[in-house]
Amino acid sequence: MQRERERRHRCRGNTLVGASRREFLTVGAMGWLGFTLADLLRAQSQGAEEKPAASPRAKSVLHIFLPGGIAHQESFDPKPYAPLEYRGSFGVVKTKIPGEVFCEVLPQTAQVADKLCVVRSMTHGEAAHERGTHNMFTGYRPSPAIVYPSLGSVVSHELGPRADLPPYICIPNEPTPYAGTGYLSSSFGPFSLGADPASGGFKVRDLTLPQGVDEGRFTRRKTILEAVNAHFAQAEKKADAVVAMGTFYEQAYNLISSPKAREAFNIDAEPAALREEYGRNAAGQRMLMARRLIAAGVRVVSLSYGGWDFHTGIVPGTKSQMPAFDQAFAALIRDLDRTGLLAETIVMVSSEFGRTPKMNRDAGRDHWPKVFSIVLAGGGFKRGIIFGSSNATAAEPDSDPLEPQDLFATIYHLLGIDYRKRLMAPGNRPIDIVRGGKVRTGLLA
Repeated sequence: MQRERERRHRCRGNTLVGASRREFLTVGAMGWLGFTLADLLRAQSQGAEEKPAASPRAKSVLHIFLPGGIAHQESFDPKPYAPLEYRGSFGVVKTKIPGEVFCEVLPQTAQVADKLCVVRSMTHGEAAHERGTHNMFTGYRPSPAIVYPSLGSVVSHELGPRADLPPYICIPNEPTPYAGTGYLSSSFGPFSLGADPASGGFKVRDLTLPQGVDEGRFTRRKTILEAVNAHFAQAEKKADAVVAMGTFYEQAYNLISSPKAREAFNIDAEPAALREEYGRNAAGQRMLMARRLIAAGVRVVSLSYGGWDFHTGIVPGTKSQMPAFDQAFAALIRDLDRTGLLAETIVMVSSEFGRTPKMNRDAGRDHWPKVFSIVLAGGGFKRGIIFGSSNATAAEPDSDPLEPQDLFATIYHLLGIDYRKRLMAPGNRPIDIVRGGKVRTGLLA
């Protein structure tokens, strides 16, 4: 039995590699029962066999990624008393954290700051977009030899699906290759909605029957599968294996045919007033959809919003995107809190890095990974605190520097996943979920 467990563990990391993630949930791709969501669910159940390292305090993660590198000086660390050439470009607004201010373009977020843990000392050494993004999705520095799995894929591998829903979903699409499976099987990759919830006629890709397949034909396909399984169960005396395979196909059919499962993606079911509270725009409707999926049982939701790479015109650029984010994020925190979901949901707002302490000659800021800000909330994190600080010119950490490996170790700890566990990469290479990280207890409630 021990040998069989070890064999299954060795196989987890490198099965099903190369399959198209788009095909996992496509009924049409089932055709005559080829590689489909059933295979995805079967593979994910292997990860669910592992027991959490500790009693989890969080059940889900909602990662809001702001691609391009949002400026900490124009958001959560404005430095109003710094010399003019280092100061944030806007005025400030008082927050619900006594004595602390945010940039004035975050007035609604300032009013929910008593529910947030704002980290002003995030740091790493990667100034290129791709490398910084890899850090903030995996907890690892990039390597020329291997691509590491994202947090969502690790959670999918370790905890598996629940409530007949994919464990890891991206809104609207996978924002970067580093949001994927890395050296793990493609079966632990994210399901992408394929459309923006803010768009007219929004419809989730792959959850409707393809053209030419009605409910009757769909049911007949399922019946044929059951007949095939029964034949092999009798003829080959492998009932246990066949029944197990059938279980995963059953889950795939249930996701597509179950009104409850499909309803999780039905953003139109939300009250109009709540949709207005979030904002009828990309930021608002993506965050509302994320909250809906978290409530339905999805373990990790990753959404992206905007483009924050303002090498030029950082003031108009920030003004064009921050108000929608501010409204939506504040609404999300209020909504999660009043429904009780915030206590069991980790919310993280991150970007690949920050921006340079001084403006450049084009009225913008360039890449700066030495220090930047992220926001954490819920799921066991402290409420109403500023963790760490940057120095007077927002150029480097002044206290409590937080690196990606420590951030990820802390998140996995709250989820009940042993971040010191080793997963098997191709070639039977054991690799730590997080290497060299430690849980930062100062972040924990």
